[in-house]
Amino acid sequence: MEPTTLTTERLTLGLFGPEDAAEVHAICQDPDIQRWTTVPSPYGIQDAEFFLNRVVPDGWRDDTEYSFAVRLREGGPIVAAVALHHPRAGCWEVGFWTAKEHRGRGYMTEAVLALARWAFTDLACTRVEWRAEIGNTGSRATVEKAGFRVEGVLRAALPNKGTLRDSWIGALLPSDLGLPGPVPYLPAARPEA
Repeated sequence: MEPTTLTTERLTLGLFGPEDAAEVHAICQDPDIQRWTTVPSPYGIQDAEFFLNRVVPDGWRDDTEYSFAVRLREGGPIVAAVALHHPRAGCWEVGFWTAKEHRGRGYMTEAVLALARWAFTDLACTRVEWRAEIGNTGSRATVEKAGFRVEGVLRAALPNKGTLRDSWIGALLPSDLGLPGPVPYLPAARPEA
């Protein structure tokens, strides 16, 4: 897949570049990003450079991870990062972080929805999954606002900094956004009460 740019009413989701290293490094000093995501802790400039020079281009080239820098449409600094990764059987997982000073404005919900629509229309994605360590209420609120349905708890399912952690799992289907799916879906019959 060739790198692409997505736009929303307020945001541009574009490719990260090596020139973003200092900015990504500064954002990832936030203790909440280091606590709730899998970025290294402590997070050094070499970690930002590795992400920008290897993880991002390798993911796009190998079709294994599509990472986007999120900026306001009128330009300016990075406000967030969002990515689709770990494809399996038509399903992609979304991951994200938001710069501390840009939280609470709905940017990440908007970015996640744009990424999900792109996944459903351009990647023939059947399901976008979200996982977060139990207790990461900010991440959960973001995806619930985007229409994800939290489906349950996975025990010892989220490796983070050498420890397995229990995680919430949720998903968004094409039909949740009024889009056709690439294959038919037959939901399980609901038992009568």
